[in-house]
Amino acid sequence: MTWAEAAVPHLKALHLGFLALWVAGLFALPRMLARHDDDLVRAEYAVIRRATHYSYVQAVTPFAVLAIASGGVLIFLREVFTVWLFAKLVLVAGLVTVHAWIGHTIVAVAESEEAHEPPGAVVPTIVTCMLVAGILTLVLAKPALEELQMPSWLTAPLGRQLPFDVPNR
Repeated sequence: MTWAEAAVPHLKALHLGFLALWVAGLFALPRMLARHDDDLVRAEYAVIRRATHYSYVQAVTPFAVLAIASGGVLIFLREVFTVWLFAKLVLVAGLVTVHAWIGHTIVAVAESEEAHEPPGAVVPTIVTCMLVAGILTLVLAKPALEELQMPSWLTAPLGRQLPFDVPNR
């Protein structure tokens, strides 16, 4: 057994832990944003805004980066290049999109000093639930998606040159 094969279970555990913390943050942050209310006293609003900002920047985003990086390393260590994995990566891109929208909303709410409208927590929560359910379905079931009809430009090399010069070694 090589060191890479021995590291796979530990890396999987780290990946799952980082993913769980990232998704927990994606569930918590919209609820924290919904607490940004005009009726709050200025000091209370400042505390909630700071907590939301620091949670996003110092906890949720690093967990997202670590989850994606550890997942990328696992792909290459396990040499898993199957159709279900690529479908999973599309759903992970959806989680990244939700993450970016939450970050944008945190900045937008923070920059609107007096006139801030807190977004509801329902839509991002439902979208996150659907994405996580899809990812879990693909990872646990590993469906045979090879029968799906794909365009020919996705299934065979086109023999074209890259749009830039490749350096010689």
